[in-house]
This record gives sequence, structure tokens and C-alpha cells, in this order.
Amino acid sequence: VQLVESGGGLVQAGGSLRLSCAASGSIFSINAMGWYRQAPGKQRELVATITSGRSTNYADSVKGRFTISRDNAKKTVYLQMNSLTPEDTAVYYCNADLNIDRGIYYPRREEYWGQGTQVTVSS
Repeated sequence: VQLVESGGGLVQAGGSLRLSCAASGSIFSINAMGWYRQAPGKQRELVATITSGRSTNYADSVKGRFTISRDNAKKTVYLQMNSLTPEDTAVYYCNADLNIDRGIYYPRREEYWGQGTQVTVSS
């Protein structure tokens, strides 16, 4: 099982980026998915989460600018980031709460992280 992120890059302040994170492997089902970020010298922080029922939660710093969504058929979560500022510069990590398919055995619940994708916003 792995999470593969894409969509990071360099953008000017006020610009937009869309991050994607695709889950693959022996996945029975996906519970919550989310995005976290870590800026240099800072702790990793929550950006946004989305439940299997598509309820969402956002950090105050991104409310009204970022939108999280998911496509269950593609096992993918997205983060649309608008009105970016230099303070959004960080490595963005995808997180997923998965039920792992174990064949004849009951699925096992596990948490996975992506490898991270760099987002840099220039002023």
C-alpha cells in the first residue's frame, strides 16, 4: 500500500496549485483522508481533512482559500489551493486512514503517509 502525491511546485503569491494523492495496493476501503504540511523549522500541522462521508475540516489559516475533495473510485484525495501566500510554503503530506484487505481475514485499519511534495510560494 502506498500514497503517491503530485502537483507541488513553485508559484507566485496569489496563484493556485492543485495537489493530488492516489492510494494504491490492497485497500478494502478508505476512511478519512487529509493533507498536512511542514515548513522549515516548524512542526507538521493539519491543513485539511475529509471523511468517507465527505465532511471536511480546515485549519483556520487556509479556510476560504483551500478546498479538499476526494474521488473514492480513484482512491484519490485532492487539495485545491488558491490565493497562495509565502506562508503556505511547506512540504505537503497526504495522510489516509485505510482498511487493508487481508483476503479471508477481517480488514485491518492502518494509517499511511505519502512521501511529501514541496510547495513554494514566492513573493
